[in-house]
Amino acid sequence: MAAPSGAFAADKVNLGVAIPSADHGFTGGIVWWANEAKKELEKKYPDLKVTVKTSANAGEQANQLQDLVTANKINALVIFPHESAALTKPVEQVHSKGVYVTVVDRGLTDESGQDAYVAGDNTAFGKVPAEYIAKALNGKGDIVALRGIATTLDTERMDAFNSVMKNYPDIHLLDAKYANWNRDDAFKTMQDFLTRFKHIDAVWAADDDMAVGVLKAIDQAKRTDIKLVFGGAGAKGMIKTLKDGTDPRIQANVSYSPKFIYDAIKMTAEARLKGEKLPAKTIIPSVLITKANAKDFYFPDSPF
Repeated sequence: MAAPSGAFAADKVNLGVAIPSADHGFTGGIVWWANEAKKELEKKYPDLKVTVKTSANAGEQANQLQDLVTANKINALVIFPHESAALTKPVEQVHSKGVYVTVVDRGLTDESGQDAYVAGDNTAFGKVPAEYIAKALNGKGDIVALRGIATTLDTERMDAFNSVMKNYPDIHLLDAKYANWNRDDAFKTMQDFLTRFKHIDAVWAADDDMAVGVLKAIDQAKRTDIKLVFGGAGAKGMIKTLKDGTDPRIQANVSYSPKFIYDAIKMTAEARLKGEKLPAKTIIPSVLITKANAKDFYFPDSPF
């Protein structure tokens, strides 16, 4: 008889890992940390096999899930979904076959298809920058925002950002557009903002890769009105700029390390090897990074 997912672990744990390919700095970090987890955990646990699959889009990732079940015969899955809605049904189908499922970061639209969820604190990721920007602008000014990809976590971040800004009626959010956590898309989006809005005081870029594109667009347009660009996730290049004080527009950041994929793989593998379940939700804190504490978040050897 097939045991319900989570009832007990098989003698051997065959763990599939489904993640986006390294299309920008953060996902580059995700891929690196996932492979570090595979290398370290397989060495430590002879009864564990880890298969890491990367995909370029939601459709490819959905197909890979079928391969992991049919060809690789996985009995546990850690997935960082490309998109929330598009991957919900494919993950549910895997879960229905008795596979233990841990979802990381970009949540599903229906949580019944998962056993555990591991993520950074997306509410803090939106709230911390909003509070910092509001204080830096003394409660008044014009701002724009760049969002990531349409996912549950992006909605959480934007809702948290807006909930803070509601307390500052003299701060006007001129527009917020998706730029896909991508430098080139952020560059184009910021060019559009700069064309449409003749005065902008601050930008919430919501990701350090997007912040790089934003800064490039501002510099190319020779705009001097923008005093603050707030990225996010603590990429080493941005943290170095913050630490060294080489760009006055980069004054703060918020932590959100791609290492949580390593943590999720490790926690899931070790729990399944013992026949245990993870807590339904594990949230890793996101905190404010300033010049004063930047050295604690600077990892020059990391790919991100």
